[in-house]
Amino acid sequence: MSEVAYSAVLRSEWTKIRTVASTSWTLATTLLVTVAMGAGLCAVVNATFEDMPKASQLTFDATQMSFSGMMLGQLAMLVFGAMVVGSEYGTGMVRTSLAAVPRRGTLLLGKVTVATGLALVVGLATGFLSFFLGQALLGDHSTALGEENVLRAVIGVGLYLALLAAFAIGISMVLRNSAAAISLLITFVLILPIVLSLVDATRKIAEYLPNMAGSAIMQTVASPDADTPYGPWGGLGIMALWSLAAIAAGYLTLAKRDA
Repeated sequence: MSEVAYSAVLRSEWTKIRTVASTSWTLATTLLVTVAMGAGLCAVVNATFEDMPKASQLTFDATQMSFSGMMLGQLAMLVFGAMVVGSEYGTGMVRTSLAAVPRRGTLLLGKVTVATGLALVVGLATGFLSFFLGQALLGDHSTALGEENVLRAVIGVGLYLALLAAFAIGISMVLRNSAAAISLLITFVLILPIVLSLVDATRKIAEYLPNMAGSAIMQTVASPDADTPYGPWGGLGIMALWSLAAIAAGYLTLAKRDA
């Protein structure tokens, strides 16, 4: 893989993403809904803080509260990752891409690099905007960027969303269909952890799923009831392994099947 050839792949993938309205809009939606929902919930919490149970007040995580809009934001990022791949298969343009870049590993690497790079930039912007706006609305219950673990949590938003996009790209490459990939991703990443967490026998399993493990990077105050065997970076590492596994599965599918 020459440097010139790979740079051409990167330019091509960048052009694909920025010229397809759906992918651009899902990235913008990730930022907007996360910031807006987080700001609204921070305002509500500030107005009702004294009504919260004393235990909740003592363990209140002002930083994580700023990111309370992540439920919708990560949904948009999953859709983005799925459509980066699915849109090409849906239109048949993947045949043109493979004709231009016969080395399928190079094509996938370029796609993952550009898409996760964009997700990281949007994620970092989302993290910092959510934090500063949320803290402004929390008033006396806010924290500062210089406090312990806060900067790590804010940057962690960007890392989490980038890994989420990479995971979605891998799954979408396996399924080759945007609708199927989005349905599976929503179920596995957003719904399954909640369901498993409701049952004592399966709660430990939920802790090792991408969503539950990766989101630990955004916490600055440990819950007194938490007994997870990993810390914030350990959780993000688990999520990184999920993303790598998905990309590897996507590569094997791409390498062994016709377009």
